This record gives sequence, structure tokens and C-alpha cells, in this order.
Amino acid sequence: MGWGHHHWPPKREDCGPELHRRFGRHAQAHARRRRMFHLGRLGSYVQARLRRRLFVMFGLTILVTVLVVSWVMNLTGGNSWRQETDRIRAFVGHQFAEVWDAPAERDALMRSISDDLDVDVVLTDLSGAVVARGGSPCSKPDATLPVMRQDTQLGSLQACYLQARSRGPWRAVLPLGIAVLVLWTAAGGISFRLARPVDTLVKATQELGEGRLGARASLDRHTTGEFAVLAESFNDMAARIEKQMADQRELLAAVSHELRTPLARLRVLTELLRDGGGNPRTLDQVDREVVELDALVGELLASSRLDFGQLTPKALEAGVLAAQALERVGLSATLLQPETDDVALMADATLLGRALVNLLENARKHGVGVEALRIQEHGKEHLAFSVEDRGPGLLPGEEKRIFQPFYRKDRGGEAREAGSLGLGLALVQRIAKAHGGETFAENRPAGGARVGFTVRKAGPPGPVSSTLG
Repeated sequence: MGWGHHHWPPKREDCGPELHRRFGRHAQAHARRRRMFHLGRLGSYVQARLRRRLFVMFGLTILVTVLVVSWVMNLTGGNSWRQETDRIRAFVGHQFAEVWDAPAERDALMRSISDDLDVDVVLTDLSGAVVARGGSPCSKPDATLPVMRQDTQLGSLQACYLQARSRGPWRAVLPLGIAVLVLWTAAGGISFRLARPVDTLVKATQELGEGRLGARASLDRHTTGEFAVLAESFNDMAARIEKQMADQRELLAAVSHELRTPLARLRVLTELLRDGGGNPRTLDQVDREVVELDALVGELLASSRLDFGQLTPKALEAGVLAAQALERVGLSATLLQPETDDVALMADATLLGRALVNLLENARKHGVGVEALRIQEHGKEHLAFSVEDRGPGLLPGEEKRIFQPFYRKDRGGEAREAGSLGLGLALVQRIAKAHGGETFAENRPAGGARVGFTVRKAGPPGPVSSTLG
């Protein structure tokens, strides 16, 4: 393909101010992606939106609060619980010690404890023999209480109660879990309400940065405080920027349009002077200046259309458009060399024609003539137009600089004599970007240069930038 040796991204030293700004934005975005990559998928998900961070922080705060309250309650009530447990153990042991020698009363006490407390109990003597049993057999006791008479141990009381209360812990944990869930759900609603104004402001600033100057922050009427003040300030700022840009563009369009009238009069006057015997050399110089001014006015008008976003895409055929451009600059249609049959595209005919004329004029003025105008496919979605010249080729580093505004390849006054102001290829780059493409330039192996641009077949993707170049 014609752009096979076109390197991207370019070196920073070859870039203009606009590309430097883009490099800065790309570097910042890359740094953010690297930080999120280190955080993992969950971390990236949480860091992406403020409402998610607030939701997670609220949830963690609730969980930490529950843990701290539980720890404090255990710390303050633990000793009392142990003391009460020791008293119960001593009480039960004394009760069995009193009826140890009375089997009937001992059995009655066993049944009473088993039935009233829903506990399986087994009373054993010092040898481990079962003296009495209440409830089901207790193979793995949950608690063992010594039966003491003064300082002498008579036996042991083994109790099994966890098996009968297997669902007891869940009955205690479930209400706590429901309470945490309800609080966390409420926290989600609070985080959404807190973050919604921020999301609205972020979206509005992104739209403004992308060139949609009519973007405004529309907050809920109940929003008050700092967010309301910030939104009002942002809307005022956006309105002032939109008005200033509109005034500047209208002034540019009006001045450019009004310049056409005196330029036309100057051409008439030079023709009258020629007929009246004026100095031909002087008149030729005046004609060149008029042509240069007329070309500049045409480029300013095209630039103002881009600034206004006044693109009118319609169905076109690339071959017809290229042939018309060759005719406008007075070149033969035989220079057109299409290399693809798929030449249909959606584009603004006026702007795309201006871009092709600028390419051809650039090749004729700085490339010693046009060798060919090629139409090629660039991937599945783009079409490429490129002009090959017969000149000495591009100097090192010019592959990018030739698309910068007001850049002129000044070789011994050649640029000035050729009538170049350095805006033609800069306008080509703007038109290409407005149509979803990009520009490229390189030296040909056989000599000369190849300069061109790509456009999106389906039409312009969206709003265009308002910066020159």
C-alpha cells in the first residue's frame, strides 16, 4: 500500500503543539489503565465510578462498625458472662450433690433439667459409670460439670445442648445479616444520590472537551449546595465559550466572504490594465498575489465550515470526485489511477473536493508536477486518496511537519514564489479527521513523494475539532 512506510506514532520532536497535547492525554490515559491493571478487575470496577467507591466504602464501614460493636460488647460483657456461667455450674453441682444419695429425687432432678431446659444430661460417678440419664444418649458432651460436696467430687454431669439447638446460631446471625443488608442497600441509594451530580458534571465536561459546545450540566431541581453552584458556574462558562467561539467563527466567515468582492474587482482591474498597456511583469505579480489571497479565502471558508460543524454528507463516487479535482486544477484525467472497485462513500463533496485540490496543488508547486492520483482501499472501513509527485521528495522529519499550519518548505524562496502560505495540507488534515480518517506522507522508492489522506466510507463519525491543524 502507499503508506506502508508510514510510522505511527511519530517521534515527539516531529510533533506540533496539538500532537504534544494528544501525547499528554494518551500518556495520562495509559497511566490510569496501568494503575487499574494493578488493582485487578474488582479494583478497576470500583475505581471506575464514584458511586461504586462510595457504595463499597459504606459497606466496609457498616461491617467494621458491626465488628467493633461486637468486640466492645464482648470486652465489656465477657467477664460477666463467665461469672454467670460459673455460678450456674456451681448451682447445678450443689443441687445434684444434695440428692446424690437419694435416687428418686436425683432422677426427678435429671428429668426436670432435661425437660425444662431441653438438654440431654448424663450423670456419672468417678469411675465413669452412668448413674442417671435424662433425654437422649449424650456421646459427645458439650459441657461437663463436676458434682462437688464441699471439697470432694462425687461425680460429673455431662450435658449435650448444641445438637438440639443446631439452628440456634443461624437464628442469631440471620437478623444481623438482614440488618447489614438493609443498611447497605440504603447506603447504595445514598451513594447514588451523592454521585449523580458528579457523574452529570463529568459527562458535561467530556462533551464540552470533545467539541460539543452546547453541552450543559442539567442537575435535579432539588440539588443544592456546592454541586448546584458548580453546575451553574460550569454552564455559565460553557455558554461564554460557545458565544465567543460563535462570534469568532461568524467574524471569520463574514470577513472571508467579504474579501471575495475586492479580490474579484482586483482581477478585473488587472485585466483592464493589461488591455491598457500596463507593465506585464507587474501585472503578473499582482495576479499571483490575488490568486494567493483567493486561495487563502477559500481555505478560510472551508475551515469555518469545519468549525461550525456544517458538514453535509451525501453519497459520492470517489472516482468522479477525483476527476473533478483534476479538472479544477487543469490536469489531465489520465492521471487518475483507481486501484479498487469499491469507490462509494458518504462525505461532504465540497470539503473533500477542497482536500483533493490542495493535494494536487501541493504536488504541482512543491513536487515538480503530479505523477498520479490514486484511490485505494485502506482496511474495510476506509478509502485512501494519495497524490504522487515528481519532485525531490520529503526532507527528514517532514512527513509530519508538512501538515502543520503555516509550515512551508522554503528552499531558496521557492515556497513564496509558488504562492504557498502553509495552510493547504493543514486543511487537508482537518478535513480527513472530520471524515474519520488521517493524513500520511512518505518518499517513494522510485523518487518523489506520496501525500494523501483516508476517509471513512460510512461518513463522518461525529463532531469535528475546532482547532486549526
